[in-house]
Amino acid sequence: MLPFSFIDRLRYLVERQFVKGAHYQLLVVAAFIALISLLGGWLAWPTGGDDSFADSVWWAFLRLTDPGYLGDDQGTWRRIVSTVLTLSGYVVFLGALVAIMTRWLIAMMVKLEQGLTPVTVSGHIVILGWTNRTIPLVQEILDVNGGIQRLLKARLTKRLRLVILAEEVTAEHMHELRAVPLIRRHMSNIILRSGTALQPEDLDRAACLQAAVVLIPGRTQSAGSLVSSDVEAIKALLTLQAQAHRHGITPPYVVAEVDDSRKLAVMQRAYSGPLEVLASDALVSRLFAQSIVHPGLPELFGEVMTVHEGNEFYIRSTDNCIGQTLADIGSRTPQAIVCGLMRPTGGGWRTWLNAPSDEVIRNGDKLVMLARAYEHAEPPKQQSEVLARALQRPSGALRHRNAAGGLRRLLVLGWNRRVPALLNELASYTDYRFEVHNVAVVKAADRQAMVASYSAAASGIECHYTDADYMVEGALGDLTEERFDSIILVSSDRLDSGEEADARAMVGYLIVDELLRERASRPQILLELSDPANESLVVRKRGETIVSPMILSHLMAQIAQRRELGLMFEELLTAGGPELVVHDQQRYPMQSVTTFADLEAVVALQGDTALGVYRVRADEEGKRLQLNPQRDKPLRLSEGDQLVVLTTLPEIA
Repeated sequence: MLPFSFIDRLRYLVERQFVKGAHYQLLVVAAFIALISLLGGWLAWPTGGDDSFADSVWWAFLRLTDPGYLGDDQGTWRRIVSTVLTLSGYVVFLGALVAIMTRWLIAMMVKLEQGLTPVTVSGHIVILGWTNRTIPLVQEILDVNGGIQRLLKARLTKRLRLVILAEEVTAEHMHELRAVPLIRRHMSNIILRSGTALQPEDLDRAACLQAAVVLIPGRTQSAGSLVSSDVEAIKALLTLQAQAHRHGITPPYVVAEVDDSRKLAVMQRAYSGPLEVLASDALVSRLFAQSIVHPGLPELFGEVMTVHEGNEFYIRSTDNCIGQTLADIGSRTPQAIVCGLMRPTGGGWRTWLNAPSDEVIRNGDKLVMLARAYEHAEPPKQQSEVLARALQRPSGALRHRNAAGGLRRLLVLGWNRRVPALLNELASYTDYRFEVHNVAVVKAADRQAMVASYSAAASGIECHYTDADYMVEGALGDLTEERFDSIILVSSDRLDSGEEADARAMVGYLIVDELLRERASRPQILLELSDPANESLVVRKRGETIVSPMILSHLMAQIAQRRELGLMFEELLTAGGPELVVHDQQRYPMQSVTTFADLEAVVALQGDTALGVYRVRADEEGKRLQLNPQRDKPLRLSEGDQLVVLTTLPEIA
């Protein structure tokens, strides 16, 4: 073996010290300064007269560290040594010292900006993961009318603090947050931390055990990734459970989103603390199924299930109106629509939407109301003034599905993990028969296998698979010649970003719109988007959109405050029982209807609840839905305008 040279050994030793950090780097520089001072003092000692060697070393150190001494020296040799020492001081003392300190400060600032320091707050809200749900979820949390704000007040938390755990905090995250005006005004209350829900120390960094609510939003699984959002959520729940057990405290309240509803039991078994789970695939598939069966509902979902201005469903306590009937409450809340109630039964809740108007409020009941603001849905006291007519909604008035059933032909463009869930949901509408044509780049055999493995009901739907890219116009030419009731463009989950998936879906929408341009009778076009910012790019006058991240984020924030809201939507969006429908005017006797108050009275007599009007012509903003209009203003219904009502259908056996 060849021997190592002295220079190589010295270089290796210096390098090993430098990689240890700023403290060791300063020690190496200090060693060089001491060595140069000794060498310079030894060279200047013979010309120093009566000075000792220590005095000469001190003389050399002063010249090395302060160039101002250079003009005080006498003698040629002493000046030469002093000049060399001064130049060495510029390089070693000033140059190396400034470089080390500057680099150390920059590294410290970068470390602080990355959010690696554990937070020391409590009673805050934690969002685990940066996904396409995060920005809408932050908007929901900061909304002054949102349920999270009321939850924090109930827990006596004086100040809202929000901690977001992102995989790696970057300036782009801060830019995305500041781009939203509502979030920009509250940036001082938002804390970003780097880490993932898979690491216990990262969860400690966000102080999850001290949080009031921990939110785990789902994320789009990137292509080739084996770790889905469900796996990450279950691992986070197991870690929180273990940490709480180790410290002997109660696990925090968690609201988690699960992509695959079949993992609900696994998540509930993994966590013993207070937990609410939102099954995103089941919810989105129900939204699509309802939109297919009742065209016109996507705009309603976009209003009542997002943070946009408009109406929302509220679950309100009935402590001050026990003994009143639903008709009494409706007559004293003119800015809200009473949709029903939630009644405690044993250890759960009975969702009773579209309840008869003479039903009396009992102790523990909660009201389901549709209103523009939380304060508008305030249940009135007994002595409150009567401001509107009392409605008369009889009990036992059930609509029949058979009149609206029949064959529905669907063209589904694209593929994602929710398509099997959609087929499974369509199978629950037993009065309908669905024929589905699916066009996607995923192999037909793979799609069939996914549907078959999801459920027997999903595989029972008649489905034809075509291997093609719908972005190519020729691939859709023959299919668009056929007669479809609905054309659905789903957002792909095989791409690395929601922007790419939305770009494909929107271009596909334009291609379909162009192919159908000459059609006298156009099918319903239903578009799923991943990025809320892209909703404004779609021409809503000709198609309907469902922005699933906004809806899921809204429900997560609302369910965090009232779990009953999730039960209400589950009852409302499933086949049978109470359903939101868009009906023709001819279903009701409209001869005496001039205002929304008149419409409410007529619809109530038929056992339904009037919610608004779906106009045949869109306004300048592309909106056709008028939900919860003012009761005393004329409706001015036109031919083709439809009524949005809450009706009760027979339960599916």
